[in-house]
Amino acid sequence: MEETNVSTPLKIEDIKRKMQFTGKVIKTSLAGAIVDIGLEIPGVIHISQLQKDPVKRVEDVVQTGQSVNVWVRRVFPKKNRIELTMIKPLDLEWGEIEKDMVLKGKVGRIEKFGVFVDIGAERPGLVHISELTHDYIRTPNEIVKEGDEVEVKVLDVNRQKKQIKLSMKALEPEIEEFKPAAKKENKKAGKRGPRKNDFEGEVQEEANKEPELTVFQMAWQEALNRENAKKAYKVKHSKSSTSKEQEEILDRTLQKRLPTGG
Repeated sequence: MEETNVSTPLKIEDIKRKMQFTGKVIKTSLAGAIVDIGLEIPGVIHISQLQKDPVKRVEDVVQTGQSVNVWVRRVFPKKNRIELTMIKPLDLEWGEIEKDMVLKGKVGRIEKFGVFVDIGAERPGLVHISELTHDYIRTPNEIVKEGDEVEVKVLDVNRQKKQIKLSMKALEPEIEEFKPAAKKENKKAGKRGPRKNDFEGEVQEEANKEPELTVFQMAWQEALNRENAKKAYKVKHSKSSTSKEQEEILDRTLQKRLPTGG
């Protein structure tokens, strides 16, 4: 905020809002005080602008001839009127706070969920614990303590709710995640490493194979095979003998019925 001495010659057109002056009270009244700030026209301080707390009498705060520090509240060049205040104006008005602004502030109250930082606005901004650093921390006290001067970035401003969201980690370099280098495949024939599909194929092939028989199982199987072969032979010959007998009976029957020659 620019400070201007009373001896500095200025025109009313050069006066800007929030400019600071050191002036002298030249008159008081029920409504306020008139202060000479070194211009052709003096400035006016309303009784409500003498201090933050309510004022009943102007003389309780300032007297004629007193040197005071004042700031320009409003200026009307065409009316030759300058309104002053003895209440230090905010460094940042709500209309001046914009997203992505980088500001300096002082750490105030510290809570478990984050810290409040005074950036010169009507209200302090909040740096959530997740916006303090890229590293994992349990409490904000691991990063800052009350009274620290910090640099912050405005993430969002809600003028209706009068909330300001700030970040400290947004001004820190991002930590790159370590990613292992991808394995290069050997394109030469015969040197390709085993793949998952190959392994699964081998397992399936082994599962499809018949289990190997033990010596005892092999002997038992051979005995069963011989027994089955004997039974099949007997059945076959039995059918053959029955057929022969039936043929012989049929022949004898036919011979008896045939007429004898005579």
